[in-house]
Amino acid sequence: MSSVESLVEAIVDLDEQAALGRVGEALEAGVDPVEILERCRQGMSIVGERFEKGEFFLSEMIMAAEIFTQIADSVRPQLKRSVTGNVGKIVIGTVEGDVHDIGKNIAIALLEAEGFEVVDLGVDVPPNKFVEAIKEHEPDIVGMSSLLTVAIESTKQTVDAITEAGLRDRVRIIVGGGRMDEHARDYVKPDAATDNAATGVRLCKQLLRGAEA
Repeated sequence: MSSVESLVEAIVDLDEQAALGRVGEALEAGVDPVEILERCRQGMSIVGERFEKGEFFLSEMIMAAEIFTQIADSVRPQLKRSVTGNVGKIVIGTVEGDVHDIGKNIAIALLEAEGFEVVDLGVDVPPNKFVEAIKEHEPDIVGMSSLLTVAIESTKQTVDAITEAGLRDRVRIIVGGGRMDEHARDYVKPDAATDNAATGVRLCKQLLRGAEA
């Protein structure tokens, strides 16, 4: 098993030393930092599932999040690329009723590496905060993240609030999360949807070009 493959296991085992060691080995071996972050996402997804089943408690969730933060801090410099000027501006946040931020934070790291200016609204963000952020920051794209199935309704309400505020034609909307399947996308009606942060960055670039994602 390679270092990057065993990273998922180390995160799930909450083995901080092993996880950081695997990351260091992977970076030295020239593994793409995006793949490392994807393995982190996989590990955190398993941790989240165990938490929902009652197999993990809040303390385990906090520890896993701290491990991820350290990994992200070590990987982020490797993501930096030579970019002239900002590619575009995106406002992003986890929707109301959901406090998961791992997927959002991975997306932010990748977006910044590609030259996007990112405004992070944080987690548990109500629809009106997204509306206010659009008015204040005038972004090209709005990103909404969620992990919980129940948050799909919050995502829908946020899109509706943006539409009711007369701002829908000023921004492109991308939604992300493990529960964002075809049925959810048809219900929410964003411009693009994905459950993968790297794919999300590619879709954001397409949206900036005015292409359908």
